[in-house]
Amino acid sequence: MLEIEGRFLQFVAVISGTLCAISDGMQYAWTAPIVPILQRPDSPIPITHTDVVWLESIYMIGGMAGIPFIIYSVDRFGRKATILIGTVQHIVSWIMKAFAPSVEFFYVARFISGFAANVDFVAAPMYISEIADKRVRGFLGSSIYVMMLVGILIIYSVAPFVSIPISSAVGCSFLVVELFVFPFMPESPYYLVSKGKMEAAKKSLQKLRTTTKNIDKEFEEILSMVKRRQSEKEKRSYADLFRIRKNRRAVLIVTTLNCAQHFSSYSVILMNLHSILNDAGSMLSSSNAAIIFSALMLCAALSSSILVDRTGRKMLLCASCCLTGLSILSLAMYFAIKNSGHDVAGYSWVPATSAMCYAVFFKCGMGLIPIVLTAELFPSSVKAMGMATASAMYSVSSVVSIYVYQFLSDQFGMHVPFFIFGFSCFLAAFFTIYFIPETKGKTLAEIQLILSSTKSLSTAIRDIKPGSPEYATLLLKQQQESTA
Repeated sequence: MLEIEGRFLQFVAVISGTLCAISDGMQYAWTAPIVPILQRPDSPIPITHTDVVWLESIYMIGGMAGIPFIIYSVDRFGRKATILIGTVQHIVSWIMKAFAPSVEFFYVARFISGFAANVDFVAAPMYISEIADKRVRGFLGSSIYVMMLVGILIIYSVAPFVSIPISSAVGCSFLVVELFVFPFMPESPYYLVSKGKMEAAKKSLQKLRTTTKNIDKEFEEILSMVKRRQSEKEKRSYADLFRIRKNRRAVLIVTTLNCAQHFSSYSVILMNLHSILNDAGSMLSSSNAAIIFSALMLCAALSSSILVDRTGRKMLLCASCCLTGLSILSLAMYFAIKNSGHDVAGYSWVPATSAMCYAVFFKCGMGLIPIVLTAELFPSSVKAMGMATASAMYSVSSVVSIYVYQFLSDQFGMHVPFFIFGFSCFLAAFFTIYFIPETKGKTLAEIQLILSSTKSLSTAIRDIKPGSPEYATLLLKQQQESTA
């Protein structure tokens, strides 16, 4: 009974705490179905091409602006309170969109929603990684992206067929449920220990675990990690993200993966899918194709979230990079042939097929593994700064990819940016093979030891079964190296 209750509470806490990610998914992809509506002759709020660029990019600019607040908030107010603050901000954004009298109101609403989106990339992953059992940490961590995909599917399915106030009300509904349910979930034991609330931390841990057998041992590990963090806190600065080997490796990995996500055309496609398919002359209507696209992304994410703790992170990520690259290159070749003046009427199935393949292959790894690794790789002493840095790079790379796409497609044709995006995916596959450690089945402490070790020792540890005497010996050797 305790096992069922503990695991069930972990799932309820994660689901209720990530309902804001559904709203964020709707906000992220909002421009794809809404911009064509605003560009119609009977538009309630007429917009220009410049407005389109700003509506896409200001969401990410808001994300960058919110990073200092999220760094302060997760440690000052706690992971749970920060998530709830972000939920309220999302509600404000939807209300402004529902009653916007001019495009400037859309700008402000998009900025606020981007500001609040940091919750999904910093506070929520921290909360999940600190409450989840290591056996399901990868599965629960991937739920953030799954929830975002549900939001994308909803906005693609609803927005083209209803008014802006109605689609905004749909986005608000999930947030209202979160405000009523999530406050009753346990706070992170790590945060409670850091505030000296030992009894509350232990009770929180007991509620979240499936058995009491190892509670004391795990609680001692939490105490040890938090005390080590607090003893080092005065010495810690932002420079430690780059000065200390394990932190430097974590920053390199998450920064590269976040850039790879957007330079595989993720933001470009999500925010411009309807326009891209219309320009391509696809055999499917853009509205129907977008619904299928988002449904396939959701199915792929659900499948890979189950596999992530079985097959491991590296295999899924590497396969995803290669197959995503092929999908993007096929779309680039179609546009190149079309723009050269050749008749492509007989190949109108290519753009939709490429987009659908992209949806599946991207979400099987590139769209899922980075946020799991971001929550796993940073030690607690710099986790807030590390995850905020990752969120900043996510926003920066998204804005850059959007401008690269808009500029190159206007100047040279749509095939040029997609060729760049396609080859970027293969570079990401190379990086995955040679630079990313496998974190499957490892505790957060073991992951830190692997990151601080030499390459040969890390390889040796990954090849030995966790819990064996050889594994313990190598971990001890790693610890001696990292503290030498």
